[in-house]
Amino acid sequence: MDTQVLDCSAAGIAKAAEIVRAGGLVAFPTETVYGLGANALSAQAVARIFEAKGRPRFDPIIVHVAGPKEAEPLWAEVPPLARALMARFWPGPLTLVLPKSGLIPEIVTAGLPTVAVRMPDHPMALALIREAGCPIAAPSANRFGRPSPTHHDHVLDYLAGRIEAVLACGPTPVGIESTVVSLVETPPRVLRPGGTPLEALREVVGELRVDPPRVSQGAAPAPGTLPRHYVPQIPLFLLEPGPPEGREKLPRRRCGILAFRGEWHDFGRVEVLSQSGDLREAAANFFAALHELDRAGLSAIVAEPVPEEGLGVAIMDRLRRAASGRARLDDEFVWIVR
Repeated sequence: MDTQVLDCSAAGIAKAAEIVRAGGLVAFPTETVYGLGANALSAQAVARIFEAKGRPRFDPIIVHVAGPKEAEPLWAEVPPLARALMARFWPGPLTLVLPKSGLIPEIVTAGLPTVAVRMPDHPMALALIREAGCPIAAPSANRFGRPSPTHHDHVLDYLAGRIEAVLACGPTPVGIESTVVSLVETPPRVLRPGGTPLEALREVVGELRVDPPRVSQGAAPAPGTLPRHYVPQIPLFLLEPGPPEGREKLPRRRCGILAFRGEWHDFGRVEVLSQSGDLREAAANFFAALHELDRAGLSAIVAEPVPEEGLGVAIMDRLRRAASGRARLDDEFVWIVR
């Protein structure tokens, strides 16, 4: 099929909403990344998301709503803490997991008794949800396991010809997926770090579990929690300090570096996340920089760690799950340990 490229106008939103109501797929921007949307109340429509992405059926999908009133019917119960978190962080990059109601098809939750819901903080996303008149199930608009798309061009690279349309609205401002918090246990557990920093959550929640749940052979506990995810086509290695070691080495000029800040020399390509060391800027640039390195014809990508505070926790989570191993440097080579 031909994928329509719709502009961010009232006419574009109206066409996108028409496609969603008819059971089709539309990629749309949120403040985090581009989502691949379908009517969350239609099992057939949601099944097409899995087909387009090549996504395994054991990986649940986040449902996007236009506000708390639209979210509450999707859950079987809504505790006071959920209402407090919605009041503080919605719209925004926070997804809440609670027992699902009968409205949600099993395919959305991969058979789990819970459903993940959030209200995005992007005017085009909210306009689309309202115009469509239904909650929209939407994982990231990429092929399964690949780096998330933060620009409509990334979506077209992945999914052109596989979906009906994309709302072409340029780059997304946050650039890292939402934080996912489960409220079905006490204390609440962070299933995935993301665009809402843990420090801010603790101001409302108090105690918070951040140790990841075990991933069994059944359904993943939440979207984006599989051990290997966000993987570029070019192998990525996490840079660590220390003298060179390893059996495999590559000339620096054949490698690219995903740098947090500062100047790097002799690499084939350098992408700097934030010259000033600002973690918000680094998060916003993260996936776009990874896409640029992935397209550059390199043999490997070396990723410089970022401080694990604020949004740095989410960046390091993505890097660890994208990495094929670790790397050390000397003046000429990248030494790799897989």
